[in-house]
Amino acid sequence: MSNATQKVALVTGASRGIGAEIARRLAADGFAVAINYANSAAAAEKLVADLRADGARVTAIQADMAQPEQVRELFAQCEQQLGSLDVLVNNAGIMQTMPLADTPDELFERTFAVNVQGVFGCLREAAKRMNDGGRIINLSTSALALKMPGYAVYNASKAAVEAMTQVLAKELRGRQITVNAVAPGPVETELFLDGKTVEIVQRLAHMSPLERLGQPDDIAAVVSFLASTQGGWVNGQILRANGGIA
Repeated sequence: MSNATQKVALVTGASRGIGAEIARRLAADGFAVAINYANSAAAAEKLVADLRADGARVTAIQADMAQPEQVRELFAQCEQQLGSLDVLVNNAGIMQTMPLADTPDELFERTFAVNVQGVFGCLREAAKRMNDGGRIINLSTSALALKMPGYAVYNASKAAVEAMTQVLAKELRGRQITVNAVAPGPVETELFLDGKTVEIVQRLAHMSPLERLGQPDDIAAVVSFLASTQGGWVNGQILRANGGIA
């Protein structure tokens, strides 16, 4: 496939975990992939090297989702290095849980700056710059449906993402661009396992009737479907990829 005909995907927060697996899957699907990262430069560059070794056309671009100017520059760099955008995956996000009454202003502000303002900025750029027929895929969470104590601020930020997803799908009428969100349940990543006892991990795994944690490739497969031509009739939807946990 020539560079002129190859479709381009941008995955935010893609240096590790679910984002990295999504980047791998889209590269395997034939996309040129821009791997965004905020701080994990070494991990992002290793992923780029691995994918290039497999013949993929990829690049790593640093940008903090909480900084609107950096978000705009991310899109500009993606276009300059790979070409105009066909797929955007808004994966970057932060999660720190605690009771609402104990949540400091700083945590509230940082969560909304990354999880809401960052997604908003990416959606705004994509709406202006993406090729017609493109795909926008946001990451939400099945924690919204579980309503677990400690998740008030995080859930509120993801509820905003779901609201923007469904409104933008209608605002892009006439351009054949789909806008959807994937809402994972517990997924076995380094970030998820950090600080949890074996007992807590096992309890979370058995909440699903499938009795296991999700794997990053479970989520990447759903994103791959939505990014493909086969996913073209799914629009304005929240896909709860959680093994039946909620």
